[in-house]
Amino acid sequence: MKKLAAYVVAALGFGIYGAMTDVDRDDSGSIVAAGTLNAFQVQLGDCFDDPDMYAEEFSSLPGVPCSEPHDNEAYAVFDLTMSSYPQYDIAEISEASCIDRFESYVGRDYETSALDVVTMYPTAESWAQNDREVVCALYDMSGEKLVGSVRDSGI
Repeated sequence: MKKLAAYVVAALGFGIYGAMTDVDRDDSGSIVAAGTLNAFQVQLGDCFDDPDMYAEEFSSLPGVPCSEPHDNEAYAVFDLTMSSYPQYDIAEISEASCIDRFESYVGRDYETSALDVVTMYPTAESWAQNDREVVCALYDMSGEKLVGSVRDSGI
């Protein structure tokens, strides 16, 4: 079975540095120039590289245009609807919800795809600040960078 990865998004303040290095988007909202991607503003189809793997929580990602080599592509962004923070089940709930959305984006079922899933979900602290958002992203299990979008790719 595939191994799911998870990133926990922390509710941290953003300073001048973040504002000065934000990704550039075109009129359709696509990233056209690399920069810092606010983890709370990831959009469907955004491409990004892995965050600092030594950080347990993070608030930004290295965003890149999908036409350039990248580690991940966001394929679903949604809010959790439960009334209280699912302390012990947040990862499992988020992962299952992401897998449910996989095939409609990629065009192939999760189990037979060459892609795997990484989830980003709220911490208890960010939940207390009304963060309910889950971001589902794809990556190539072989470790190769993706180039172009995987939407409807069937891989």
